[in-house]
Amino acid sequence: MRIPMLLLAAAAACALAPPASAERADREKEIVVGADHLVADDAKRTSTFEGNVVVTQGTMRMTAKQVTVQEDPDRHKHYTAHGAPVTFRQKRDNVDEWVEGFADRAEFDDRTDMLRLYGHAKVKTNQNEITGDFISYDMRRELAEVMGAPPGVTPPRNSRVKVIIVPPKKGPEPPAPPPLELKPDPGKR
Repeated sequence: MRIPMLLLAAAAACALAPPASAERADREKEIVVGADHLVADDAKRTSTFEGNVVVTQGTMRMTAKQVTVQEDPDRHKHYTAHGAPVTFRQKRDNVDEWVEGFADRAEFDDRTDMLRLYGHAKVKTNQNEITGDFISYDMRRELAEVMGAPPGVTPPRNSRVKVIIVPPKKGPEPPAPPPLELKPDPGKR
C-alpha cells in the first residue's frame, strides 16, 4: 500500500477562508510520515500509523497519536486521525498567513472531499478562529458547518459555537491637505 496523503490541513484552511486556500504547491510535494509503529495490511487495504505520528507535505505539518488510512477498491481513501489533540498547520496560498487546527479526531474522505473535525475542534488563521465540538467542511461546495456537537448527538447544555473575527488593521491616516491660501484677484479692486 502506498504511503497515504493527508489533506486535512488543506481542507481545514478552506473551511476558514475559502477564497485563499491552502498552499497549492504542497499537493505536488513528497509526503513524509514518521511514527513509532506501522501496521500495513494489504489484504484489508488499511495502514495504521501509531505513536507520535508526524505527517509533512510541503508547508503542511500534522501531528496525531494515531492515523488510520482505509482504501476502497476504487483507490479512494478515508483517513482517520486520533490525537491528544490532532494538530495541523499549513501556509495559505498567495498570502503570508498560516492556518492552524486542533481536534480530538479528524476524518477526511477523498471520495467526497469532506473533512470532519470532532471534539474541541478549532481552526484559526492569524487572530480569526472558529471553535465548536464539530466542524465539517465540504471542499466541493466550499461549505463549512460548525456545531456544538456532532450530528445525531444531543449537544451538552452549555455547548456553543464561537467565531472570533478581528477586523483588518487600518493604515495610518493620510495627512490633511494644506490649508487653502486665498489670494486677492489682481483684476478686482
